[in-house]
Amino acid sequence: MQVDWLMLFTIFSINVVYVTLNTIRMMLTMKGYQLIAPFLAMIEITIYVVGLGLVLDRLDNIWNIVAYALGFGVGIFAGMKMEDKLALGYILVTAIVPATSMEKNVPEELRARGYGVTASPANGREGGREVLEILTPRKNERQLYEEIRQIEPKAFVISYEPKYISGGFWTKQVRKRRKRIKQMEQMNENV
Repeated sequence: MQVDWLMLFTIFSINVVYVTLNTIRMMLTMKGYQLIAPFLAMIEITIYVVGLGLVLDRLDNIWNIVAYALGFGVGIFAGMKMEDKLALGYILVTAIVPATSMEKNVPEELRARGYGVTASPANGREGGREVLEILTPRKNERQLYEEIRQIEPKAFVISYEPKYISGGFWTKQVRKRRKRIKQMEQMNENV
């Protein structure tokens, strides 16, 4: 059986692009990007039809099917990585900290690091707790988890992805404060 490397590479590449676009389009649809998502869908389906056509015209060659399947898997991975890099939207993180960490003043520590925090008293199975609600851009998600872990290692953390946000403390002031903190940290590192 003759192996057409150019055809295999073409099938593979088309499927990587198709599945990556599919992942991004689904993310944009879920986030409510009503103008760009349909446009991306038109490009995506065009690429899909071309790629599938190439495979269906040559079903007698198993390597075409393997290239298509491999491209699909790599496309899923690439789409996930791109979605992670884009990190559109916000997350709402709920951190439940033990009452014993109240002397650490976890909410104030997080506020000093530029986060908007709403704190509420609560009762858990083992006594008093403090529930912290923290809204942050998704791109800061991992950094926030690490900062919570540094301040209070026993914190129970859950995150949600809110679809709609209106009002409240989340203003330009929070962004400006985070920017100032980063600038100060960079200045301290350069000294």
